[in-house]
Amino acid sequence: MREKTERIIRDWTETCDAEVSIAVLGGAWKPSILTLLGEHEVLRFGELGRLLENPTARVLTRQLRELEEDGLITRTVYREVPPKVEYRLSELGASSGAAADGADPLGHALRRPPACRRASGERRGARERAAEPGDRVITCVVT
Repeated sequence: MREKTERIIRDWTETCDAEVSIAVLGGAWKPSILTLLGEHEVLRFGELGRLLENPTARVLTRQLRELEEDGLITRTVYREVPPKVEYRLSELGASSGAAADGADPLGHALRRPPACRRASGERRGARERAAEPGDRVITCVVT
């Protein structure tokens, strides 16, 4: 486990599980890396880079190292020329998929422009439901 993660668990007296999850999963590419490894099971560095639409090598390397140090992925190095390195989800990493899935509804709500949320009468914590006869329907176009 990374020192940062251990420090959060140790020092934050009122730490909840969600805060620890956000500290571990927070990063530009971490949720996407975990999702891709969940879909493909095994990926090499170059494959991950292409599937993620080419993040810089430095950033991808850092994200992969942090995920490995936190125990979410495993890195297998094959001693051959050129070196072959494969990444897989660890058991803990596979269980983190549920945490990422739980963030989907929030992401969906945040992607909608605020004007659309207000115009439709949506309030914080409101859940979507199917339109019924007599409902006012507002369509938002995001450009």
